[in-house]
Amino acid sequence: MTTVLTPASPLTAADRCDRCGAQAYLRVVLLSGGELLFCAHHGRKFEPELKKIAAEIQDESERLTTAPAASTAEEDR
Repeated sequence: MTTVLTPASPLTAADRCDRCGAQAYLRVVLLSGGELLFCAHHGRKFEPELKKIAAEIQDESERLTTAPAASTAEEDR
């Protein structure tokens, strides 16, 4: 895989898996220049094949297991 000089933009809730339509957590930039988006499930399922054709894989699936910051009562005032 090669390194991309410009950082990729973060994936948002509007980015959808090309396979099933769920929220995308992986962006695969292809050697041919295109890009594919996958949910964590399909990203894991297709990972071996994707690594063969990818220039870069942006994996944000850790967001699924990271707990959101909890607000305190003082912050809510």
